[in-house]
Amino acid sequence: MAFNSLFNSKFCWRVVAVVAILVSSAACSPTWNWREVQGTDAPYSVLFPGKPSSMSRPIDLNGLKVNMSMTASEANDVTFAVGSAVVADPAQRQAALLAMQVAMVRNIGGEIRRQQAVQLAGGIAAVEIEAIGQGRNAAEKTLLVARFASNDNRVYQAVAVGPQKKLPQEAIDTFFSSLALH
Repeated sequence: MAFNSLFNSKFCWRVVAVVAILVSSAACSPTWNWREVQGTDAPYSVLFPGKPSSMSRPIDLNGLKVNMSMTASEANDVTFAVGSAVVADPAQRQAALLAMQVAMVRNIGGEIRRQQAVQLAGGIAAVEIEAIGQGRNAAEKTLLVARFASNDNRVYQAVAVGPQKKLPQEAIDTFFSSLALH
């Protein structure tokens, strides 16, 4: 009798443990399927919440013509992207970063509500902005969180942008804390 009770008790705890694991696994959203990605055109690494795509195209950064490489992934109607461009002249890098920032805020018809100096992994200085813009409909706001940095002869922008209600702080933190320029 005692053996059966003990067996049933151990069995019961095993069932409880298995159920707890299954429930906690179900709570992990497949929406944020984070994976580490290495830049193909630029030396960086970052976590994206899905399989990213990459492209390059010429852009104009307020008169400075560069070829921008962009790698991006979308999850839950939110886009996460890292872009970079070579800016050979060190005197033009700050202007290029500012032009990137202005263009991103303009893209969402937004206003910067927070701007601060931050450090990326490895101690590289960056500027982080948070902007709110009008979404696809009047009831929806678009949140943009972006970091802009320069390393060696490149300028970088890392962006998380999407409906404010679909962009949790945890996803923002995961993306930006993983960004490392090499």
